[in-house]
Amino acid sequence: MLAVGTKAPEFTLSDQNGQSVSLSDFLGKKVVLYFYPRDNTPGCTRQACAFAQSYDAFRSSDVVVIGISKDSVASHLKFAQKYDLPFILLSDPELQAIQAYDVWKEKKLYGKVSMGVVRSTYVIDEQGTIERAMPKVKPDSNAEDILAYLSEGK
Repeated sequence: MLAVGTKAPEFTLSDQNGQSVSLSDFLGKKVVLYFYPRDNTPGCTRQACAFAQSYDAFRSSDVVVIGISKDSVASHLKFAQKYDLPFILLSDPELQAIQAYDVWKEKKLYGKVSMGVVRSTYVIDEQGTIERAMPKVKPDSNAEDILAYLSEGK
């Protein structure tokens, strides 16, 4: 994980609609940047749906929610439509942001070792600095935990 207080790495990736989105587009707003392994898997679906259910609370606090995985734009579009996800999903097949944010790690599953995205979340402040880094987040409570954190700061 990147350290709190460091400048968040800039990136430009395609969203679920094929539009280019850059982190710098959101200077002046707080950004919740969450990295997840894969569209339409049980944990990732629960995490995305939890963010969707809490989306009004994020929006009313002027917080932008962005999910990033290495899935394709087409996969993200299907995922967003299937679960009515109102926030930005970015496609990172080249691992540009995934590696810049240090969430591409060795993982073990049933004794098999492979590389993959470790479910992690960053809160980036209005100036583009990492305010909070959350490694190995739980899909069911991630959105709730961030809302609790954000409300503490008010």
